[in-house]
Amino acid sequence: MENYKLVLPEHLNQYGFLFGGNLLMWVDEFAWIAATLAYPDCRFVTVGMDRVEFKRSVCEGTILRFTVQDPKPGRTSLTWSVRVWRDEEEIFSTHVTLVCIDENGAKTALP
Repeated sequence: MENYKLVLPEHLNQYGFLFGGNLLMWVDEFAWIAATLAYPDCRFVTVGMDRVEFKRSVCEGTILRFTVQDPKPGRTSLTWSVRVWRDEEEIFSTHVTLVCIDENGAKTALP
């Protein structure tokens, strides 16, 4: 799955660069969307990201490309590989793990 995001002034930190928390929010959101599209009858919550290391700074007006791929299913969870690109340069990557929950918030098996 591929998504895009335009970096706007409200996404910047006090130094004029993309605030890392915004990038993490988008990574989490796109992984959740991928999981929900793959398993439309399931509820998912994020339980973790394996690594957070920002490789390059990002300025206002940049269009970021997010790729979400290679789901690794477990019994109750999915782990997605998420990569973020500026032009053709990878600026961030991580693995996002989401767990399937029931209506009471307890872990439940994937179908």
